[in-house]
Amino acid sequence: MSHIHVQSISEASGLESDLAQADRIALDCEAAGFHRYSDRLCLMQVTVGDRTYIVDPLAFDPTDLIRGPLEHPEVEVVMHGADFDLRLLSRDLGIRLRGLVDTQIQASLLGETKLGLSALLESRLGVKLSKKYQRADWAARPLEADMLKYAADDTRYLERLSDMLASDLGERGRLEWAREEFEALEEVSDLGDPPDEEEEDPVVRIKEARDLPPRHVHAIREALAWRDEIAQEMDRAPFRVVGDRPLIEAVGERPRRLSDLTDVRGFPARIAKQRGKELLSRLRAVADLPEAEVVGYPRNVRRGPSRPPPEIEALVDQLKRVRNRAADRIGIPKGTLLSNAVLLEIGLSGPQRLDELLDVEGMRRWKADVLGDELLEQLRAR
Repeated sequence: MSHIHVQSISEASGLESDLAQADRIALDCEAAGFHRYSDRLCLMQVTVGDRTYIVDPLAFDPTDLIRGPLEHPEVEVVMHGADFDLRLLSRDLGIRLRGLVDTQIQASLLGETKLGLSALLESRLGVKLSKKYQRADWAARPLEADMLKYAADDTRYLERLSDMLASDLGERGRLEWAREEFEALEEVSDLGDPPDEEEEDPVVRIKEARDLPPRHVHAIREALAWRDEIAQEMDRAPFRVVGDRPLIEAVGERPRRLSDLTDVRGFPARIAKQRGKELLSRLRAVADLPEAEVVGYPRNVRRGPSRPPPEIEALVDQLKRVRNRAADRIGIPKGTLLSNAVLLEIGLSGPQRLDELLDVEGMRRWKADVLGDELLEQLRAR
């Protein structure tokens, strides 16, 4: 099966015609977050019937071309592990996808333990995908022919895979389970960008910074800010500007000359030559700061959610045992049935009736059918 590379609206007539008649398509998206500062949408793979189109949203705006079928609830859109892609489509193109069928969800509800697309295609269809471009920079242009073929393989088999998984789900009476999960995941595309949160101090990501003197910590913070500004200007992931280890080591050497930077193993000579003076200047400014203006490691950093009271922990342990027995009984992973986070929320809210249990975020009707009575029995016995 060949693929068609669409880099302009004038090249999209075939895709437009196929989409207008389609009641089912397969879709995948590629972003460039690993290599780039931004994780913007870089590529879309669309399979309609026996044709796969590789759409380049960096070359033209495909929104009007694809919005109709993607937002039409009667057009089935088959994806794999759609969560991040739905957010990309919503954020970058303003598209709120409907009609979702997610093969990763289908497989998880069948108790599959290897949920990656490559593993499922190999075990279910005998198709072995190349892994050559797993870490490719999809924002680079032009894209190599082999990269385009690799991208097309992500959707060309999805409908066959979905049909096989749906057949198994039907035999086990779990098609409705999948439908509920698809609809819940579609809501991700309605969320838009996450709400603004207080910006995290970047030094908390540096393990050794916690035990360093305040002025040294302040210097690391300045070095991280210097690297981040360059990364944003270059649209390059920060670690590709300077790695954490050489940057932190350079700060620890208290550099005064550019050669002090390049003497550090792994510190790129080109970055030192082009932008090193800015770093040296910022580090000198930190060294000259009055003591009162030095900002050390934040002492009020929260490491995850606060621990619940002992009685709630004990209750959640009981709920986990109920969940574990039910998961073993129906043959799916424990987290697929109910995550620990949902169990904690159930423990904290203490529902006493089925409707109250269903109001807990992350609870579904099918999950309540499987183990709702047992959960409520434990909750009522408190």
